[in-house]
Amino acid sequence: MKITTPTQTIYRIAIAVACAATAITAAAQEYPVKPVRLVVGYAPGGATDLSARMMADALSKDMGQPFIVENRPGANSNIGAESVVRSPADGYTLFVGSISTTINQSLYTKLSFDAGRDLVPVAQLNFVPNILAVNPQLPVSSVAEYVAYAKKHPGKLTCASPGNGSSAHLGCELFKLRTGTQILHVPYRGSSPAVGDLLGGQVDSMMDNLPPLLPQVRSGKLKGLAVTTAQRVSFASDIPTMQESGIEGFDVAAWFAIFAPTGTPAHVVDKLNRAINSQLANNTDLKGRYETNGFLMPPAPNSPTSFKAFVQSELKRWGETARAANVKID
Repeated sequence: MKITTPTQTIYRIAIAVACAATAITAAAQEYPVKPVRLVVGYAPGGATDLSARMMADALSKDMGQPFIVENRPGANSNIGAESVVRSPADGYTLFVGSISTTINQSLYTKLSFDAGRDLVPVAQLNFVPNILAVNPQLPVSSVAEYVAYAKKHPGKLTCASPGNGSSAHLGCELFKLRTGTQILHVPYRGSSPAVGDLLGGQVDSMMDNLPPLLPQVRSGKLKGLAVTTAQRVSFASDIPTMQESGIEGFDVAAWFAIFAPTGTPAHVVDKLNRAINSQLANNTDLKGRYETNGFLMPPAPNSPTSFKAFVQSELKRWGETARAANVKID
C-alpha cells in the first residue's frame, strides 16, 4: 500500500489550488468568447436604449465580440429584467437597468423576481438630471411660488411624468411629501405625449429628464424652475437646484447601469466593470456622445462594490417613498 506523507498531501493541495487559480485566470482572460446580449426593458429610442447602444458600440470594439442590444419592453422594464434573471448566469446575457429597476421593487405588488437579490450590479453607465418645468401660463417663476400655488389650489395643480415608476413619477411623489402639497400626478406613455400636453396647457407642469425639456425651456415655450440634482448642471448652470430653491436634501437623477444575473462569476463581473470604466475614462467618441445627449459620468469609483451599495440605498429610498406616498401598481 502506498503511503502519502503530510508533506505530499500539502504539496498536492497547493498544486490543486494553483491549477484552479490558473483556470479562473484563463477564463477571465478569455471572456467573452461569443456575442453578449444587452437586454433593454424599453422600446428603442429612449434614454435607457441610447445608453445601452452607446456602451455596446464601445465594448464591441474593446472586447472583440459583438455586444448586441435586445429590446424587450413592457411593465416599466420588468419583462426585460425577468428575462435576464432567468437566463444563464454566464455573463452573456446582461440587463441594462435604470433607476426604475430600484423603484419597481416597491411599486409593483406582483413581481416574480427581487432586484436586490436576483441581479448583480456590474457598473453604472451614466446619469441624467431631471427638471421641474411649467407651462408659461402658470403664474409662477420659482419653486417657492410653485409650492405656494399648489397649497392655494390643493389637488388642482397637475404634474405630468413619462409614466408610472419613472424617476419623474417618484420624484414628483417625493416633492409632494417634502413640501406637504397635494399635486395631481398625471402619467403618460412616454415623454413626447406628456411634453405635447404641457406645451398645449392640458397639464400645468412636468418633471422629466433635463435633455428633452431643455430646448423647450431655452426657446421660452416652457419655464424651468429647478433641476433635481444636488449640484447645478454644467450645460444648464443658470437653472437652480431644488435645494437652492428651499427643498432640503432633494437629489433625484435618472441613472442607467448594467446588471448581471445572480451567480455570474465574480471574475466576469470584474472584467466587465473594468472594461466599462475604461471606456468611460478613455473613449473620446463616447464622451462626445454623452455630452451631445446630456448624459453625465457616474461618480467614482464605480466598482461593483460601490455600485451595489448605491443600488441598495436606492432600493431603500424609493421603498420608503412609495410606502409614504401610498403608491402601488398591481
